[in-house]
Amino acid sequence: MANQNIEAQIVGMHCAACSTRIEKVVGNLDGVDECSVNLATERAKFAFDPAVIDFSTIEEKIAGLGFSAEVSEDGANTAQDAEDAAERLATMKRNLVPSFILAFCIMSLSMAGMVGIRLPGFIHPDTAPFTQALVQFLLLLPVLYLGRNFYLSGIPAFFRGVPNMDSLIAMGTGAAFIYSTWNLVEIALGIDSVARAHDLYFESAAMLLALVSLGKYMEAKSKARTSDAIKQLMQLAPEMTTLLIDGSQRQVMVADVKLQDCLLIKPGERIPVDGTILEGESSVDESMLTGESMPVVKVKGDAIFGGTLNKNGALTMSADKVGNDTMLARIVRLVQDAQGSKAPIANLADRISLYFVPTVMVIALIAGFSWFFIGGADFSFSLRIFIAVMVIACPCAMGLATPTSIMVGTGRGAQLGVLVKNGEVLELAQKVSCVVFDKTGTLTRGKPEVTDLIPLSGVDENVLLSLAAGAESSSEHPLAEAVLEAATRKGCLVPGVASFRAEPGRGIAAVLDFESREYNVLFGNIEYMLEKGVDGLSEKIELQADTLSGEGKTVLYLAVDNTLSALLAIADPLKEEAGDIVDRLRSMGMKIVMLTGDNEKTAQAVAGQAGITKIVARVLPENKVEEVVRLQEQGEIVAMVGDGINDAPALVQADVGIAMGTGIDVAVESADIVLMTGNLSGVCRAIGLSRATLRNIRQNLFWAFAYNIVGIPVAAGVLAIFGGPTLNPMIGGGAMALSSVSVVSNALRLRWYQPEV
Repeated sequence: MANQNIEAQIVGMHCAACSTRIEKVVGNLDGVDECSVNLATERAKFAFDPAVIDFSTIEEKIAGLGFSAEVSEDGANTAQDAEDAAERLATMKRNLVPSFILAFCIMSLSMAGMVGIRLPGFIHPDTAPFTQALVQFLLLLPVLYLGRNFYLSGIPAFFRGVPNMDSLIAMGTGAAFIYSTWNLVEIALGIDSVARAHDLYFESAAMLLALVSLGKYMEAKSKARTSDAIKQLMQLAPEMTTLLIDGSQRQVMVADVKLQDCLLIKPGERIPVDGTILEGESSVDESMLTGESMPVVKVKGDAIFGGTLNKNGALTMSADKVGNDTMLARIVRLVQDAQGSKAPIANLADRISLYFVPTVMVIALIAGFSWFFIGGADFSFSLRIFIAVMVIACPCAMGLATPTSIMVGTGRGAQLGVLVKNGEVLELAQKVSCVVFDKTGTLTRGKPEVTDLIPLSGVDENVLLSLAAGAESSSEHPLAEAVLEAATRKGCLVPGVASFRAEPGRGIAAVLDFESREYNVLFGNIEYMLEKGVDGLSEKIELQADTLSGEGKTVLYLAVDNTLSALLAIADPLKEEAGDIVDRLRSMGMKIVMLTGDNEKTAQAVAGQAGITKIVARVLPENKVEEVVRLQEQGEIVAMVGDGINDAPALVQADVGIAMGTGIDVAVESADIVLMTGNLSGVCRAIGLSRATLRNIRQNLFWAFAYNIVGIPVAAGVLAIFGGPTLNPMIGGGAMALSSVSVVSNALRLRWYQPEV
């Protein structure tokens, strides 16, 4: 039985230790082949064998860890998800104001003497120690209530044996609260009241909770911005559109539009669904799909896509794809899948995060006890060391370092017309050392034209062109369109086809009915003619063919009744940007190779125009894979750039498959990266984006690790051993809160990434 794939939202995660624990526990269940949890998106992907385990068992196991898994249709983020996130942010923001006010009041009472403020006698710790302590205690209670989620999450997680960041905060502030409350009891009992009143940590607990809550709010707000690209894409689809029924207009919801409905798109309106223009002409802004700012002129019969903007003309269109089948919906799903994926570079941080929190707790205990028993410090000092270590450690920064950068990077890619399928590809693309280009439709415009027709047997040119068009009429080869278009332009009739057989990479054999007689036609390259034993081949003809090939034209041989009758030369102009892009890629340190089924001379001519020195000519579609494998065996990390149809096997074989153009149906299946425009600059954009994203991830990981590697020893009092200062727990808590924010903020810089081409 095939694996079942389910995507779910995970509720209750607070740090990388949470996501890594779920992956480890669920991933080790019998029948579970994949469990990938993304802390930044708070979503998980599961692949499991339903014959061995069902999803309810997985849900129960996740619930046993203190979380819940909520499945949504197609695994997509719903509008309800966004509303819930906005509501959580609003609640966090509301709680921040009273928390900080109360924490400031407690600090004012506790530290007034340190800053030269004289408190009234009825609340002064020297004259009224019990009142002083009791007021601090009462002011702290609302702060504890507002920050109760740290305890509701952290303490159960600790007792389940899976402590998280909330456990560190709960234990640190809880220790300060319990110690101070015990001192309050002793003050009430009259035991050394004044000394106890000066040894309270209520203000530390209050300010720590307030600062960490502020950090969590800023982190959540920043994380929400990492999915801005998705939100912007989803907002492109209009809610209403104009439906035409028997000449009358009616406003309807876009969600109610059905296939083949006739729609009116007025100037300035966004196109609601994918379809074909029935009437009208206009320029359409497709930048949301392709990243290209210049509008595209659209006329009757052209395809238009939902979410694009109609600029200046009224259009009547038929709805060809609606709902989740539209290009926009599919792009959104692709980006969501990519944002929920992981990159291999995250593995180290994930492994460390699993053991990070327990290790920090052990370090905190060792540090506290060492200062008390070995260092001769009093209990108050030792407690402060314990609390500082507990609250300064931050597993979140490590857990967010990779996924946030991937989320922002893939979202930015979508805005630039570059769709990256997953984080692994995004990481691998920056290592590419060799770029292999298909010629036709990739380096060239993909719109070949017949430039020369040379009769060789005395048959009329129009008849020869008709026979060539008849042979190509059943073919899907890119050159077939050029022959058919040439025949149509000259007004030649296209014969009926009695039989047809195509041999990919060689030619076509057809039997045609034309002008009351039957013709046996062979149409293809020189190898095909030799293979079929065609009469009339000569050195003179080969010289003519070589001359045409040297001009960058593809030469096809037409044989009628097994006698060579004509040479047809077809040219596919090179894309204007090809030379600049090849130079740019070479300056980025990459080798460039061109693959083509053309003969050596034609290939050399085209490659010369593009500035490519290494070519492999006369390559059949099925042999392109072998060429990619050969390069990989030489140690190259290969990116294959093709049209996503004929090149599908090579795209799959390459380390990174890049599909050109808007042929998203096949490209999505075969390619790792889909460029929504046929412009070659997308290749540079894709590789440049990969390099920028991985550079951003490395920066995040460096600062996340450096923060903890430096911060924890300082909090443990290492500097104090040599006469240096100790770390105030409140400063440690503030630093911890800002560490995650700094990582997410650094990732957000990718939103402004600008490609050089």
